[in-house]
Amino acid sequence: MVSTNLSKSFPEKSANEIKAIERKYYHHLCDISLESIKGFSMSPKEIIRRHRILNPELANHFFDRKLSVISVPGHYNNWEWGSLSPGLQLKFPIVGFYKPMSNKLVDAFAKRHRAKFNTKLASIKETGLTFSELSDTQQAYIMASDQSPTNLKECYWVHFLNQDTAWLHGPEKYARIYKWPVVYVDIRKVKRGFYELELVTLTEDPVSLPDGEITRRYVQHLEKSIRTEPAYWLWSHKRWKHKRKV
Repeated sequence: MVSTNLSKSFPEKSANEIKAIERKYYHHLCDISLESIKGFSMSPKEIIRRHRILNPELANHFFDRKLSVISVPGHYNNWEWGSLSPGLQLKFPIVGFYKPMSNKLVDAFAKRHRAKFNTKLASIKETGLTFSELSDTQQAYIMASDQSPTNLKECYWVHFLNQDTAWLHGPEKYARIYKWPVVYVDIRKVKRGFYELELVTLTEDPVSLPDGEITRRYVQHLEKSIRTEPAYWLWSHKRWKHKRKV
């Protein structure tokens, strides 16, 4: 799957170049797995040092304006620490949406340790309910938006990495409903175990944009990040299992 995804995404690259990216990807994936476990025991100071937001003032500006914000990272570099570090560096309480694990004991353990430092985890199965219940409070919502959607009737189709790609409709939907700004989170690997996050405003006024434009802007930024260093995206998931019906 990894080799196929890379070859289709970068048809201009040779077989040897694809193989080199693939090898680097597996090394990086091992690092992410170990870093995820390490995150359970890291101190706040260590988390900030290793997963530092370069421009927290961009998000805090919206907090000062009495607005919530929807942040849209991708599964790029270390996204796992994204449930730990924002609550230590931003004024906002954090709500991170996640997919519950089938093993309830493991799920409870992971949820307890990830939902620290001013962070609350909410199941993706309760997305609408979560927004409704918290809409009168200020929150920063984390919605990793590069998963393959299950609802193909409401998804957005945007060209991405040389392929027609289906995208989740949730971030754009709720941004429009509540008129909240949307921020892209660019995660960069400085060196092994150290990351810097740059926040980029996609829109401050969601309802002023054409339908699908927020998603297109997100895709554009994510693809730029991936093309900068391809090995650091999550290539081992079935990103292109859906085909658009003509």
